[in-house]
Amino acid sequence: MRDDFLSDPLAGSGPTRDAEGMTRVAVNVEGRRLSLSNLDKVLYPETGFTKRDVIDYYRQVAPLMLPHITGRPTTLRRFPDGVTGQWFYEKDVSRHAPDWLRTARLANSRDDDNGSNDYPVLDDLASLVWAANLAALELHVPQWTVTPDCERATPDRLVFDLDPGAPATIVECCRVAEALREMLTADGLTPVPKTSGSKGMQLYCPVRTEMPDDTSRYAKAVAQRLATEQPSLVVATMTRSARTGKVFIDWSQNNPSKTTVAPYSLRAKEAPTVSTPVTWDEVGGCTTASELRFETNDVLERIAAEGDLFAGVLGEGAPVPA
Repeated sequence: MRDDFLSDPLAGSGPTRDAEGMTRVAVNVEGRRLSLSNLDKVLYPETGFTKRDVIDYYRQVAPLMLPHITGRPTTLRRFPDGVTGQWFYEKDVSRHAPDWLRTARLANSRDDDNGSNDYPVLDDLASLVWAANLAALELHVPQWTVTPDCERATPDRLVFDLDPGAPATIVECCRVAEALREMLTADGLTPVPKTSGSKGMQLYCPVRTEMPDDTSRYAKAVAQRLATEQPSLVVATMTRSARTGKVFIDWSQNNPSKTTVAPYSLRAKEAPTVSTPVTWDEVGGCTTASELRFETNDVLERIAAEGDLFAGVLGEGAPVPA
């Protein structure tokens, strides 16, 4: 291991076993004491990628990832038995979160049960490591941040989620992304692309608005327009049977109650693929799906060479077009 907290446990706190038989080690992460469990457990059986590897990946990517998720209530997609086992979404962490972890108590959306959830807000490395230790391989965040009073702020991001229907792939998504880019830039927006880490990709634009529904309204109009202009390639309806061989532009991801996989998040696939920011040159030059498939080592190498290709989303947002 590298010279980091994973290879330097707290003095006098070597691996121990708890009452449930879990191997635990205490570490110090930027002044926070964490108890990490079963670091050698394989979470990606096909590649042998362990929980230790998951935590170490998030440790290394944290400086670039954290600015994109800070202040955003996070939904954890947890895989305690690895990607081939049972998994679940977790929004409410009130029963087991450490007292130092920032949480945001938010009322459930209208389509959820009554009540509220204490969402984790992953603002620092210790919080990110805490989530990774829960085998929260995937981190999903909304397009808005929480206010100091734990209210939903108005959206500061616009997102288009491009989902290919087989036999279409991310190659077709790239062609749709290029068409969307032309439309969005004509409206004064600055789209930034990333892969989903799965089959498709997303385009994000930094925006500003006072109306929570503005982004959904605009995104729906753009998606429907492009579906009308390119009906053989694009579909803007939710009907799955209509997606065969086409790219579904999921504009509904802008709904305040929905979340999208965070940039630099792992995905729970056979291998540890990552939702990876890409350049427009890469989008334009993509001719095979493998060209835009990135695993953890690929992402860390890209970061070392190019920095944060998603930094444009952190810039000042343009008004949502009428």
